[in-house]
Parts: sequence; structure tokens; C-alpha cells
Amino acid sequence: MIKKTVANIQEACEGVSSSMTFMFGGFGLSGIPENAIGYLSSLDISDLTCISNNAGVDDFGLGLLLQRKQIKKMISSYVGENAEFERQMLSGELDVELIPQGTLAERCRAAQAGFPAFYTPAGYGTEVAIGKEARDFDGKMHILESAFNADFGFIKAWKGDEVGNLIFKGTARNFNPNMCGAAKITVVEVEELLPAGSLDPNQIHIPGIFVQRIFQGEKFEKRIEQRTTRPRS
Repeated sequence: MIKKTVANIQEACEGVSSSMTFMFGGFGLSGIPENAIGYLSSLDISDLTCISNNAGVDDFGLGLLLQRKQIKKMISSYVGENAEFERQMLSGELDVELIPQGTLAERCRAAQAGFPAFYTPAGYGTEVAIGKEARDFDGKMHILESAFNADFGFIKAWKGDEVGNLIFKGTARNFNPNMCGAAKITVVEVEELLPAGSLDPNQIHIPGIFVQRIFQGEKFEKRIEQRTTRPRS
């Protein structure tokens, strides 16, 4: 078996540079690869294209890269919790491509599976369809969407082993599985890194074939994007 473990985040991110395209797992602040994002924000890299369901918040997640003006383009579905993102988008500093959430997930999965493109009805007749091929299937119009082409995919998992097999926990099992193997290099940070053979094969969500580098994360804050509670009765 080929071990995929690396010693630390520095080794895991070896080869990243300006003008690359990065994928980031996560939904809101759940399941984001915060160790990787924190390290990337400390590097002298810029003009990045970032593919992520969301843009984090102002002081956490991809908000850190936005604060340092490292991101040139965001490809996302939901970006409503980041004031700095809004400022940069409205001022023209940031190029933004907003796409339907299901299309975002499928463009990741298509890249993972090796499909160059797919048809979907989502977005037909809207700005999303401008410049895209349209085709009728059984009386319903679809538009052609291309798979993503990313240099690095940064993933967060609950447990992983030395050969890259992964288990996700709860809502952290969102875009992370679809992004594994969807980029040229998949980097995974895990809360618990175990020896090969430690995971129950029936519980594995993503096999190691989709992972190139895996490391033990140092800290996980597990923030809540919006805390909502019932009023006292």
C-alpha cells in the first residue's frame, strides 16, 4: 500500500503558487479545511481562483484569503455571510461566478469521475445559461456545464488512515467527498489520523485512491456561522 501521509501542513501544500485554482470543501463553516486555509493565508501567493460553496466569514475560513486580497475569482453558490466579500464584489475588485448549488456539486463530481461536462436543467432561461450550449431532452431544456479543472483540492475529514481512506462526520460530509480526486492534487486534513487497516471498510466514505496527501490537523475551532436559539419561555 502507498502511504499518503505528510509530516505537516507545509509539506502538504508543497507546490502551491500564485494564479492557481483551488477547491475548498465545507458548507458554511462546517467541514472547512481551516488548517490549510490558515497556512495559505500566510503565503505570498495571489491571483487565486477559489471554488467553494461559500466564502467563509470576515475573520475565518476563506475570509482570511479575501482580507489579504489573495483571491482574484470566487466560484460559489452562497456568499451571504462575508462583508468583505460583498465589498470586493461590488467594488469590482473580485470576479464572482455564482452558480446553482447542485450544479456546483455536480461540476466537482464530474471532475472526480473524469467526465468533461454534463447537461442540467438548472439555470436554463437565466443569466447562468448565457453563452452556454442548450439542448432539449424529453421536452425539457438543459444547459451544458463543464467539469471543474483545479490544481489543488483542500479537504477536511473526521478520520483518515495512512493510505488516504476517509470518513466524514455529520454535515462536514457536504462538498468534501465530491471534491476528493476532483483536482490534480487532493490534500486532506483530518482530526484523527490512524494506521492503515484501522478503519472499518464498511464505514469508509472516500477510498484512498482519490487522495494524494493527508496530514493530522493541529487545531479545529468548530465555529458556528449563525447561532440560533429559541427565546426563553
